[in-house]
Amino acid sequence: MSMSPSSPAGELPNVLVMGVGSILMTDEGIGIRAVEELQRRYLFPDNVELLDGGTSGIELLSYISGRDYLIIVDAIKSGNQPGTVLKVEGEDVPAQFRTRISPHQLGISDLLAAATLTDELPKRLVLFGIEPKNIVLGIGLSREVRSGLDHLLEVVVEDLRGIGCKVEKLEQHEISQKQSIWGKV
Repeated sequence: MSMSPSSPAGELPNVLVMGVGSILMTDEGIGIRAVEELQRRYLFPDNVELLDGGTSGIELLSYISGRDYLIIVDAIKSGNQPGTVLKVEGEDVPAQFRTRISPHQLGISDLLAAATLTDELPKRLVLFGIEPKNIVLGIGLSREVRSGLDHLLEVVVEDLRGIGCKVEKLEQHEISQKQSIWGKV
């Protein structure tokens, strides 16, 4: 297994997968739905934390501080076909949020700016998203975005595996660790 170059040999990277967006605004909720589905379908190692960042901004600073790797999952408007899965890396991630105007994306822009100023920005930043079809008041995803969801989950999981994280698919009959009343056994 190849480790990310920034972590000492044998040490697993400290990873946060954070979904952001508003589930009250149709496709803008894709980041939140993706994190929910990841938790439902996969078992993650202890060095990977999943977080529903909702529409929060700067108050998420303590969650991203000290991470080696931050994956943000969100709707990304880029003029592609609705449902297209996209990946943005490094410097392009803060830029992506600076050019957006939805309230939660302004919040993330502030968060990344604050993390840069306080030197708490994770060493690696990746943004995975789906091109939205509708961003209107309402619950639920458009058909196009729903159909792209499986692919979105797959690329996030592949990315984690690529940096050496052991992510296991749960059989549908198993209970995910998040839902188990017994905690981890």
